[in-house]
Amino acid sequence: MILAGKTIVLGLCGGIAAYKVIEVARQLTVAGATVDTVMTEDAPRFVTPLTLQTLTHRPVLSDTFRLLETMEIPYVSLGQRADAMLVAPATANTLAKMAQGQADNLLLATYLATTAPVVVAPAMDAHVWQHPATQANTETLRQRGAIFVGPDYGPLVSGLLGSGRLAAAHEIIGTLRQVLGREGPLAGRHVLVTAGGTREPLDPVRYLGNRSSGKMGYALAQAALDRGASVTLVTAPTALQPPVGAHVEEVETAQEMRDAALDALAETDALLMAAAVADFRPARYSPHKIKKGGQATLAVTLERNPDILMDVVRRRLEGAGPLVVAGFVVETEDTIARAREKLLAKGLDLVVANDVSAPDSGLEADTLRATLLGADSTVEALPLMGKDKLAEHVLDRVVAMLDAGRDA
Repeated sequence: MILAGKTIVLGLCGGIAAYKVIEVARQLTVAGATVDTVMTEDAPRFVTPLTLQTLTHRPVLSDTFRLLETMEIPYVSLGQRADAMLVAPATANTLAKMAQGQADNLLLATYLATTAPVVVAPAMDAHVWQHPATQANTETLRQRGAIFVGPDYGPLVSGLLGSGRLAAAHEIIGTLRQVLGREGPLAGRHVLVTAGGTREPLDPVRYLGNRSSGKMGYALAQAALDRGASVTLVTAPTALQPPVGAHVEEVETAQEMRDAALDALAETDALLMAAAVADFRPARYSPHKIKKGGQATLAVTLERNPDILMDVVRRRLEGAGPLVVAGFVVETEDTIARAREKLLAKGLDLVVANDVSAPDSGLEADTLRATLLGADSTVEALPLMGKDKLAEHVLDRVVAMLDAGRDA
């Protein structure tokens, strides 16, 4: 994961939303990041240093002039070793001081000393956020390179309904991942990912579908973003949060997925076709709910859906398709043989074959036992791993294939 081994300096300000930042710090630490927390004078009124120190396993600092164990000046040392700095919740007072270049506390001095990217997550009352002075300070910081996430719209502690809520933890962490990965090996590349299981409507309340959770496709989209790619995620309905930074196209049927994918194909360097696309759809759609009446059975005639990968193959033959196309095969028997058939029949560069007959490797599971088959006749059997880890592995292969194409 992009966060593993990275140092994040967390600048915690004195605002009521400070308690929400505890979860951000926890998730960053679990992801393998080193989180060094710097508190303003008022921040301990809302969150104790002990809480942050316990969760991050790192000392919490607030004294500008305290010497570290290595005799380094804190703000210089913190600023130099940071891979990114996060200011959250950024109060109006701290935004103003950052914009004016003040350095009267350790957080502000560290901000001035660092050359790392700075992510700012504001949280304050709606009227304070909307004030021209706050907006002017925000714009100044943006022009200097600060990346803002939020604030979100919703109910505030003052009783108002408006913009001022701290962005959700996944938005803040997703923004940090984007910032850290923006110069990665896929910078300047466009990756198209399809995800989820399509739904083929039978009547207004019923549809034919499958057990796909969308987890694999969403993990692939995140892994591509972590490597600096611009990502289009064409997704059937799922319960998942899309990765921060992905351009999301929501679809339902196989035909809708085909249209959305082909529309994005011209700008695409790599297509990762992870969606579980229905092979068939009802030949007749009932505009009204089908009643069971006295029937003991119900016959439904099915017709073939378009084959999206075959449409991509035709585009590639015309010289307009992606440089790399990866397909996914879900089988319960003869998995490798059928994956190889798909690889050859559709001219794919890579096939990820999944045998979902095992309970720990199903469509709805968080883990898979996958085998990667390449157009170069390579076969790589992977052990059971999480879908996030498998996505990392697949994207490493995609990077290598794109680099090979660039050098050819």
